[in-house]
Amino acid sequence: MIDPKLLAILVCPMTRIPLRLDEAAQELVADRAGLAYPIRDGVPILLIEEAREFTPVED
Repeated sequence: MIDPKLLAILVCPMTRIPLRLDEAAQELVADRAGLAYPIRDGVPILLIEEAREFTPVED
């Protein structure tokens, strides 16, 4: 779905922290920011206004 090399360099536009791939949900997840960015037709949509919000994970 997403090239591992691309995934290794993608970061959350808000926090600049690496993203985690959630294949089942077709999203790139920024756990600390509480944002999940959609992947549409194999293209990550890294726009904050397009992200789904959720309760952030605490470290």
